[in-house]
Amino acid sequence: MTGRDPAPGTRRAVDVHTHAMPLPLLRWLGDRSLAALDGLDEAHVVRIDPRISGVAKDAPLPCPPAQVEIGARLALMDRTGVGQHAVALPPFLMGSGLTDPVLLRELTRRGNDALAGYAAGAPDRLCALGTVPVGDPSAAEEARRCLDDLGMAGVAIGSQGLGRELDDPVNEELWAFLARRQAFTFLHPSVPVEPERTRAYWMAQLVGFPMETALAVSRLALGGVLERHRFPLCLAHGGGCLPALAGRLDLGWARKPPARVSSSPPSTWLRGLYYDTAVFSREQLARLVADVGAEHVLLGTDTPFDLADEDPLRTVRELGLDERESELVLGGNARRLLAHAFLSPGSSERQEPGVAS
Repeated sequence: MTGRDPAPGTRRAVDVHTHAMPLPLLRWLGDRSLAALDGLDEAHVVRIDPRISGVAKDAPLPCPPAQVEIGARLALMDRTGVGQHAVALPPFLMGSGLTDPVLLRELTRRGNDALAGYAAGAPDRLCALGTVPVGDPSAAEEARRCLDDLGMAGVAIGSQGLGRELDDPVNEELWAFLARRQAFTFLHPSVPVEPERTRAYWMAQLVGFPMETALAVSRLALGGVLERHRFPLCLAHGGGCLPALAGRLDLGWARKPPARVSSSPPSTWLRGLYYDTAVFSREQLARLVADVGAEHVLLGTDTPFDLADEDPLRTVRELGLDERESELVLGGNARRLLAHAFLSPGSSERQEPGVAS
């Protein structure tokens, strides 16, 4: 099933921040009593064991039809004018809070197999970003399996794993592999900070996730990881709180010896990253584009969750960018970085992947 072609002029839009919850994975969790699927058909929610999801016991997690059904997703894409989706598992299926490495590896492997099958249902419209279990010594091998055996377009990582931060030495092999392959890597916050303080008002996602991204990537920058290993790393939600902290991180690098690990200030490396457009503020997004350049901003919506950008083409149009810059944000950057996934419309040859500078 491929769905109808998007409207002319919008078919080039590529959304790099979307999620899917493939039924084979949900059913496997259900068979192991790690998920309750009784609300899937009518209420469109699932309940996942807190050890895996990181949310409260029996919390209903939204699972609209587009999460599991290819037809519903393609119809949604057509309505929003987006030609192609890069799909990843949502954070509550990454298992970032697990302490059992055996369960984490099995969850990751089954999740990637199911996600590859999901994307294969519409290969001209969908590509998959395989989950990599950061914090586990198997991470680099699973990344290789995703790219080589499953034919995925890139990988997705959480903000921590098995109680280890991203700058933990256990992840060095993973970073070296991703740099060697120049693999597109999408970083999504997966464990909200201060869960007790952010439990009310849905703040775990509204506030906790943007803070978590800032913490995770600050460790990569201050710890010298981004200097040692250069690969296309894209941050969800426009980098969360991180862009607002660049000046403070540089100040710490200049004045606090423990923070001076890299040879250049953190902002040097942050400017070389990629950021999605899912910030939900025209002013904030315009500032992000001005700070890092249109070449480093990619369309991202968080589809199909309820906290998604429902009119992403308008979001980019309202920035007032010139035609070249708009094309880069809407799809040009993504097609370059996901060169092995999609053919550029009207082209018969795949493009070469880009390298973060």
